[in-house]
Amino acid sequence: MRFRSLLFVPAHRLELLAKVSRWQPDAVVVDLEDAVAEPDKDAARRALTEADVSVAGCTVLVRVNPPGTPWHGADVDACLASGAWGVVLPKAEDPASVRELRRRLGDGGPGVVLGIESAAGVARARDLLAGGVAGGYFGSEDFLADLGGRRTAGGLEVLYARSEVVLAGRLAGVPVIDQAVVAVDDDAAFTADAEQGRALGYVGKICVHPRQVALAHTVFTPTDDDVAAARRVIEAATAGVAVVDGQMIDAVHLRLARQVIERAGSAAGRD
Repeated sequence: MRFRSLLFVPAHRLELLAKVSRWQPDAVVVDLEDAVAEPDKDAARRALTEADVSVAGCTVLVRVNPPGTPWHGADVDACLASGAWGVVLPKAEDPASVRELRRRLGDGGPGVVLGIESAAGVARARDLLAGGVAGGYFGSEDFLADLGGRRTAGGLEVLYARSEVVLAGRLAGVPVIDQAVVAVDDDAAFTADAEQGRALGYVGKICVHPRQVALAHTVFTPTDDDVAAARRVIEAATAGVAVVDGQMIDAVHLRLARQVIERAGSAAGRD
């Protein structure tokens, strides 16, 4: 799972799935949780079981309501019935609940992506993401609401948690997707935030509006210049050359260069 973009679509607006292909996200999440009001959850779930999610033309996941809510079990059943690639478990905090979900999905069933978006979730992120899941994401809005904090433009209030989650993913060997930017009309803010997430080690970005998809792909896809520079490093290392473009190179630069080539190859496979 290496999604540059994870676009959320409300489960009560499934007609949007037919439009997803024009936006070309790497994956789309049909959201039965926050995007659907309580009185509408049963109807949205029924609609999902009757929908053809393949019209999205990309990987489809379903975000279910968390364990302990009245809708969780039925949501998981609906995800299984829909044929979606994966289940998104929001507000993950308890490794035992993750194990139970994986057991219920069965061997070869949908993958599990965890939402790390609370104080307890961040504190337990290493155990949660090491539980055999496909990946995760950091949900900063819910995290700050749980803390009673306040959002700022600089984002220092979530830097520790944002770093801890991506570190937990690295230790578990699974990719993690970066926080949402809810200012949907501010492309500059989204791009700057995505660049910071990329620098921290995230592989992609939550997208809450279709216009953010292309921006995420721009940030998380190596440019032609990036690829060319990486190839020069690899070729130089093979030839035993220690300086490329005026900079000393060693084993870590070779590793970084190979990562660039890998990301470029993954992106080309989707575009």
